Amino acid sequence: MSRLARQTLVIARRDFVATVFTPTFLIFLLAPLLMMGFSLVGGLGAAKLAQGSDDRVRIVALADERDGKALTDADTRLRAMFRFSEAPPPLAIRPPGAEPRRTAQALFADDTIEASAVLFGPLDRPTILHGRKGGRTAAYLAALAEQALRDRRAGMPGTLSTATIEPFRRTGSTDSGRQAAGLGAVMAMFLLTLLLAGQSVGMLAEEKSNKVIEILAAAVPLEAVFLGKLIGLFGVALLFIGFWATLLAQVAAFIPPELVSLSELQPAIGSLTFTLLFGLYFAMAYLLLGAVFLGIGAQAASMREIQMLSLPISVLQVAMFGLSAAAADSPPDSSLAIFAALFPFSSPFAMAGRAATEPEIWPHLLALTWQGLWVALVIWLAARWFRRGVLKSGGRRGFKGLFAKG
Repeated sequence: MSRLARQTLVIARRDFVATVFTPTFLIFLLAPLLMMGFSLVGGLGAAKLAQGSDDRVRIVALADERDGKALTDADTRLRAMFRFSEAPPPLAIRPPGAEPRRTAQALFADDTIEASAVLFGPLDRPTILHGRKGGRTAAYLAALAEQALRDRRAGMPGTLSTATIEPFRRTGSTDSGRQAAGLGAVMAMFLLTLLLAGQSVGMLAEEKSNKVIEILAAAVPLEAVFLGKLIGLFGVALLFIGFWATLLAQVAAFIPPELVSLSELQPAIGSLTFTLLFGLYFAMAYLLLGAVFLGIGAQAASMREIQMLSLPISVLQVAMFGLSAAAADSPPDSSLAIFAALFPFSSPFAMAGRAATEPEIWPHLLALTWQGLWVALVIWLAARWFRRGVLKSGGRRGFKGLFAKG
């Protein structure tokens, strides 16, 4: 093993141990759990507020007893076709009164209910009033009046056919399932790189502020420091992924089989090959972004400059996610998909999505070769940028010196 390789591994081990064996790493490791907890609390609160207002929403029919029963029977049959979350508001039957129009208008000012739409008049020529968002419920009331009138004129019982409905589980994946798997792969890689790759910027600025980086630079070449930090942070990322992958695998074992239907989400290229490709593409994405972030972080002289760098870094990652997600939802031979696959910083995301939707293996061999060349180029450029930022050679101090003359 060469001297540079040994020095690189020493720095990598130092950074890995210094990051992992700290109390704050436990908080970082459990960060997704904390985020899920906050999201759950916020979601429950929002759902409670939405449910409180939805409980009072009604569609109202002003009808006599005969028409009211016909509308209720039609509503019972038609409502069974909707999912619970997509069903129209409950139907309420009210007497029409002497002036049905005024009665209908008064219901919109009634504090006891929140009328979405109100039907009045004969069933063959009903009038339906609806609120600002009641166009869909008004159409449902019109369909109820039509169905009730058809049942009455046909003079037949409401149910003439009794169907036997049986669930059927697919054994193979579907096109929509593969598309969902592709978008899920892009989303998972984006979240992982967003959470893991950006930490290198802040860590390097901290070491510069307490002069640790100068001690390392005096002991070993800066190229070894750069590569060691990149490898050490990649090891931290692998530990993070391994921890959560093991945890999720154990949780999935307790989920009832009828609630988990993964057969439709089978990647087109095969589960084992997809897992391998996803790991390789994540490594490429992490090394690309991590090298850039280390090079940028070396230019920052203070935490204020780190905060200034956080926004463009986040914008870059979100832009790559948006481009890759759009490419995953496009045909593989479209201009957008080809551009996303060729652009180095979006290529790992786009090709991970393609692995779920297309069965060919050769595009991935080309993509990994292409990305490997860019990883080597970016690491070489970022290492030079890193050296310049640490030694303050070739420019003024700090990040602003990069844009100053001489």
